[in-house]
Amino acid sequence: MLTEYLQGAMRRARYEVIEDDGTFYGSIPGLDGVWGNASTMEACRQELESVLQEWLLFRLSRQLPIPPLDGIELTVREVA
Repeated sequence: MLTEYLQGAMRRARYEVIEDDGTFYGSIPGLDGVWGNASTMEACRQELESVLQEWLLFRLSRQLPIPPLDGIELTVREVA
């Protein structure tokens, strides 16, 4: 389920070229703070995926809400 969430989030990614310096900027709509910036499109995609993973792990570790994507809802359940 985690892999599907990550893949779904990356499919939503949007990229643009920053006119001032020609770098690539990528973000995922609906996931505040998840963005990347790099000199090539591929490097930007890799950075964005890394930031997404760290963002997700942070939110899970703090039991913060995670927006559902593509019908996938990630929640932390307490284990006895």
